[in-house]
Amino acid sequence: MADNAPLIRLRGVRKVYGTGATQFQALKGVDLDIQQGDFVAVMGPSGSGKSTTMNILGCLDVPSAGEFLFRGHHIETLDRDQRALLRRKYLGFVFQGFNLLSRTTALENVELPLLYRGESKARRRELGMGALAKVGLDRWWDHTPAELSGGQQQRVAIARAIVTKPDVLLADEPTGNLDSERSVEIMELLTGLNRDAGITVLMVTHEPDMAAFARTVVHFKDGLVERIEAQHRQGAAVEA
Repeated sequence: MADNAPLIRLRGVRKVYGTGATQFQALKGVDLDIQQGDFVAVMGPSGSGKSTTMNILGCLDVPSAGEFLFRGHHIETLDRDQRALLRRKYLGFVFQGFNLLSRTTALENVELPLLYRGESKARRRELGMGALAKVGLDRWWDHTPAELSGGQQQRVAIARAIVTKPDVLLADEPTGNLDSERSVEIMELLTGLNRDAGITVLMVTHEPDMAAFARTVVHFKDGLVERIEAQHRQGAAVEA
């Protein structure tokens, strides 16, 4: 990948579901560049294509047409196993619903991606405790999700997402189940990971207050990128 090339590039990406009379065109030719180290908020009404785009960026779905480049490599040509390897090596995921295993400790939840990688027990504990420390929960390592608040559960989910040291963190409505105070705490945590660890953050949100933490806001409408805004942290947006 050239030094000035974007980390992620979409060109003419289309996505069609169904056939015949039931066919639905979710994406109609999306062009988008995402630079390494950016913090991108993706916004738009339901059905605008933002979630479909995020699924493609997360290698959970594939385009019907168009190009998807990651680090200069054509991802749309990969098979399912190759996409799974890419997810495991480069991507981390945070969801609105936390998706923690209820009967296991915070540490065991965080260690799960490392277990899939075949890391030793000692290495899993070392990396897991390190990730929990980054989100301020290392003293809560032996607590189950039921013993944690919603904000703490989301912190555990973020620790699980970053324990493999991904290049990109994809967050789908990460504050959707939290109150205002906990939402700000989570956004400040994501901002810190973006700033200090250099993790590229891609976040879907419906909340302008949460999007204000991003450097770039991408607005989707009717299956296309409607506009892109560059903004200062917690500041006014400037249309690109």
